[in-house]
Amino acid sequence: MFMKLSLLLRMLLFYPILIGGNFSKGELQRFGNIELNPSAGVLNYGQGLFEGLKAYRKEDGNILLFRPEENALRMRQGAERMCMPAPTVDQFVEAVKETVLANKRWVPPPGKGSLYIRPLLMGSGAVLGLAPAPEYTFLIYVSPVGNYFKEGVAPINLIVEHELHRATPGGTGGVKTIGNYAAVLKAQSAAKAKGYSDVLYLDCVHKKYLEEVSSCNIFVVKGNVISTPAIKGTILPGITRKSIIDVARSQGFQVEERFVPVDELLDADEVFCTGTAVVVSPVGSITYKGKRVPYGVDGFGAVAQQLYSVLTRLQMGLIDDKMNWTVELS
Repeated sequence: MFMKLSLLLRMLLFYPILIGGNFSKGELQRFGNIELNPSAGVLNYGQGLFEGLKAYRKEDGNILLFRPEENALRMRQGAERMCMPAPTVDQFVEAVKETVLANKRWVPPPGKGSLYIRPLLMGSGAVLGLAPAPEYTFLIYVSPVGNYFKEGVAPINLIVEHELHRATPGGTGGVKTIGNYAAVLKAQSAAKAKGYSDVLYLDCVHKKYLEEVSSCNIFVVKGNVISTPAIKGTILPGITRKSIIDVARSQGFQVEERFVPVDELLDADEVFCTGTAVVVSPVGSITYKGKRVPYGVDGFGAVAQQLYSVLTRLQMGLIDDKMNWTVELS
């Protein structure tokens, strides 16, 4: 089976990689539309994965990537679940580096935002019957983004969804496949129409354990204990989630990864979400079966603020990286 993988750059260039079992070196080209066969596997059967990470500019002008090897590993795990080939960790990281360096002029100044990086792996080959595609395309496009909180931190207001579900046991909720995100749009749209920021999903079996928000992991704070739903196949293993857990433990907090009953929201001190775009987002309130539970309206809670500050300063190179999480590009 012949497989093609190519890399796409936002704003400036295009970088294809052709392989026949193994990767070969590609070339950078200008950004533009791509052509797909109408019977491409990604269009008909949803055979696609994506990743998201950021590059930050330091005060000395150098650029930092944050844990790109974790994105590479997660893409490989997702590709195995979706019957797709994938670049190795080294190939993925080198491709990200080359993409960012080719677009370095688009990395915002220190403290003014970041360069968002979107790797995408898809079945681009034509396949009419239900089967893995005969050809695949790997794209990386990038775009400068501003700071998520532009005018002060605005806590989000969530509603718990107990009828519709994001994922099921044995399904694909634990990998970053494209179809997972289309599945949340109905509940999310209904929530936003009612004035909520987003939806918090429960497990589909017992309908009482927290899973995640549409595109974020969730954390519940009570005293010195921070609880978050355990990774069990229906929850995406977020890289920001993983990082926040490690930072929290390094700061002296007790972190529990376990089944978290929805009732624990009722007497929590704080609730916050984590994700690539927002890093840490404070939750101002959660509504469950008509009851609204507030957590504060003035921005971050003390715990979320502490973790957000440590992690973002590490991502931007403002403190020593004792975790060895950042990759510096000169």
